[in-house]
Amino acid sequence: MTRALIVIDVQESFRARPLWQAVSDPRIADRVGRLVELARQAGDLVVWVLHTEPGSGGVFDPALGHVRLMDGLRRRDDEPLLHKTAHNAFTTTNLQQILTGRGVREVAVCGIRTEQCVETTARIASDFGYQVTFVVDATATDPIPHRDAPAGRSVAELLADPRTLSAQEVIRRTEYALAGRFATIATVAELEAAAARTSEDRDPAADGGAHPA
Repeated sequence: MTRALIVIDVQESFRARPLWQAVSDPRIADRVGRLVELARQAGDLVVWVLHTEPGSGGVFDPALGHVRLMDGLRRRDDEPLLHKTAHNAFTTTNLQQILTGRGVREVAVCGIRTEQCVETTARIASDFGYQVTFVVDATATDPIPHRDAPAGRSVAELLADPRTLSAQEVIRRTEYALAGRFATIATVAELEAAAARTSEDRDPAADGGAHPA
């Protein structure tokens, strides 16, 4: 096992926030689920990471019950589940120890939010020497307000502000920042197609039967 899929913060906490109505992909769990099944079929390690803010009283406070995998996702008992309190998945967890112990050298990352926890994890993984694949359409994020925008605005006010950076633009900029520097950019469909080609190469009968010696 030299590869791992790291699923970052795909948790109910985000769906409990009003801003979820402006998220780039409300069906993010479906795409992540496809990636998880792909990793399992390949025998790759799947690591689940959840963000927590104990004692905060907010949606990331474990006491409120939202810090759990998003509905539709299922973790197997042998798949590590880590709880972090930093943006990236390494600093406040034993993720690197787990990956090292399993001999992992390649990681694919996905989750919420594209430019924050997922991108930060990808950058640090690259600096640690891992070969990183950033599965861009298995990430999701929100529009980002301008730095001078007042706090406490409604979602409608955020979206109406011409200075707000759209979720799609955030994702596009993240791709540009990571590609060729910290990660290879891929989509779920591209990884599924690559896995199918690999399976066919391993199965001589896939093209109509075994070849004669």
